[in-house]
Amino acid sequence: MIWLSILGGLATGQLASNTELTIYNQGFALVKEARELSLSAGRQSLAIEDVAALIETNSVGVRLIGGTPFQVLEQNYQFDLISVQAILNKAVGKKVTFNRVHPDGSKERISGTLVSSPTSIVNPGVSDPNAGYNWGSYGMPGGSTMTYNGMVVRTDDGRILLNPTGEIEVAEIPEGLISKPTLMWEIEAARAGRSNVELSYLTNGVTWNSDYVLTIAEDAPGAMQGWVTLSNQSGRTYADATLKLLAGDVNRVQPARPGGMARGGFGGAAMDMAMGKQFEEESLFEYHLYTLQRKTTVRDKETKQVSLLASNQVKTTKKLILDPLRSMGMYYPGEGEVGTGELKPQVRVEFENTEANGLGIPLPKGKVKVYQRDKSGSVQMIGEDSIDHTPKNEKLSLVVGRSFDIRADRLRTNFERLGPRSTRESFSIEIRNRKDVPETVHLYERRWGDWTVTRSSMDFAKLDSNTMEFVVTLGAGESKTVTYTVETKW
Repeated sequence: MIWLSILGGLATGQLASNTELTIYNQGFALVKEARELSLSAGRQSLAIEDVAALIETNSVGVRLIGGTPFQVLEQNYQFDLISVQAILNKAVGKKVTFNRVHPDGSKERISGTLVSSPTSIVNPGVSDPNAGYNWGSYGMPGGSTMTYNGMVVRTDDGRILLNPTGEIEVAEIPEGLISKPTLMWEIEAARAGRSNVELSYLTNGVTWNSDYVLTIAEDAPGAMQGWVTLSNQSGRTYADATLKLLAGDVNRVQPARPGGMARGGFGGAAMDMAMGKQFEEESLFEYHLYTLQRKTTVRDKETKQVSLLASNQVKTTKKLILDPLRSMGMYYPGEGEVGTGELKPQVRVEFENTEANGLGIPLPKGKVKVYQRDKSGSVQMIGEDSIDHTPKNEKLSLVVGRSFDIRADRLRTNFERLGPRSTRESFSIEIRNRKDVPETVHLYERRWGDWTVTRSSMDFAKLDSNTMEFVVTLGAGESKTVTYTVETKW
């Protein structure tokens, strides 16, 4: 039997129509499509072609929409696709013909038997029976998969050719090879006729992520453009499909395979012109679903970008933060010092995901590139950060870098042990503004255990059980010093 694009002698399901593709953050997708089946009465084999190469076969679902009822008794997934290597691997032991051209231009036609194909794998065995693995010929675990026989041909006149070169002819396509990934069903139909079904399955290799571009201005609202970046490595093209994107942390028993997607997104600054709304957002369970309001084709081995949102009304604020102990974790005072020395404030750009800012929709997680226009009007990139899934009406705070012209020195000026588990410390934080314009710096000081500030040169707000906030306003070229003494017990 020769298996071509349609399996000889078998009934086949017609090509998919009304395709719907729902892509999840975790690198997999749910495919739903309509198929029309032509059935005969009784038990029979049916080939469902043109499914994704990375299909999860245990996820296949079939729903009868109308027509002849049937029952799926058995399912097999055939993915041994026709290729030069596959044909040669299955042609071992069969007659082949070589057409060779010699350096002098003469031609030679050689017939013989293929003894070994170029990619026949040799298993040299486990070199150490106690190790449970083999390092192979390339020094890699499981190296047996990296050792090949090479092509060997026994000619009709008795010669043995090793790795011959030239054009190879085979008499036929070996049995068992197919041109497309195919689901093979063994089914039982009550009677002959046609059935309309909805076929659904999960496939790996399809991913999506969001990328945002925010261009801020000093005296005007900023502009934000959101993009959806899709990558399809599933081994199938989804033509004229309804595209849906599910944002949220969907739990799966086994993690999805890597999709090989190249993150990136639109690389330039946000567009000045507003764009029409392309995605309709809705809540689904504890997640959010975005449906593209037009059909689209997602081709195999393609990266596609679609506009998600656009706004020219984003009001942003800049925030300078000094937080010397943020990354220290839980810390109890001792003779050693942490968080002292010269510091540079972290620079954040903050805005709210509200309708007033031209947003007000749940924002899928992704990267945000931040730009600002210079005096000539050209945009310059000033930083990049990532955001998590963000509900509407929440504040976003983007870390874009460190301040150049503002410096601070943090010193511990005194340390005393009041007991085995109690201390008294004094600190001095000098903050210097070297700019020609005023600035405000938010200084966070973190404490753990049972602590009390006994003296402070400036009022502070206690944000939580571990954090004090000093808001330091600096004039142009001004320096200020914050001092405080704290007693800690634990």
